[in-house]
Amino acid sequence: MSNCDTQLANFEARGYARGIRAADSSAVVRYRQSFDELEQREGRAKCQKGLFDLHFSVPFVWELASHPAILDCVESLLGPDLLLMGSHFFCKYGPSEAFVAWHQDLTYWGLEPQLAVSAWYAVDDSDVGNGCMQVIPGSHRGGIRGHGKSSDPSANLLSINQQLLVAEDELRAVVNIELAAGEISLHHGLTIHGSPPNRSSRRRCGLAMIYLPTHVRQVRENSLGTDWQTVLVRGENRHRNFNDHPWPFPAAIV
Repeated sequence: MSNCDTQLANFEARGYARGIRAADSSAVVRYRQSFDELEQREGRAKCQKGLFDLHFSVPFVWELASHPAILDCVESLLGPDLLLMGSHFFCKYGPSEAFVAWHQDLTYWGLEPQLAVSAWYAVDDSDVGNGCMQVIPGSHRGGIRGHGKSSDPSANLLSINQQLLVAEDELRAVVNIELAAGEISLHHGLTIHGSPPNRSSRRRCGLAMIYLPTHVRQVRENSLGTDWQTVLVRGENRHRNFNDHPWPFPAAIV
């Protein structure tokens, strides 16, 4: 039994889970300090949406992406054989009008079958005040929906300015994914989600980590025009749909 079984009990119906503790108080401080150092090196503009796949080069990012507590939860949803498909920091600085438009991740990932789970680790507290993620419960059960473009591309933090229009009844059902630093949320790749502007003076930083079961394959390029550079983080890869990269660092002791 994993430490997230209670939170995951309704994942199939809702398409998300939240408030799962992944790091203790000392690790929370260490991960935040590590990100602060990264932020100093890279600058705020790049940290806002330009830090992709640093698990290959930055030890603390790999430590999170291969963290047993996180993988236990993902395994509960996807089974014992898991690929890490990618990682991406989202860092919203405030006060600002920058936002993440409503979207479904799998729309632009080129995968078949359409099955993936994202774990979102809160480097900082993430709440309504600083623009936490929002989801539409159950929206993963409706398949891929048509996406257009946002009318405000300078503020939309998504990579190709995608946006999905949602109905009024869906907006009334929106759930705020509030997380304390050190907690994770999980959402299905078809769950409609986004986040409003951070109008506070507090940073809202999170690390999104994307996981696949090994039977999933890439049938077309993703939205960035690239192939996924996967790493087998748990179990075996009998299907060999991806050319797995070796672990960039030794297994972390956490």
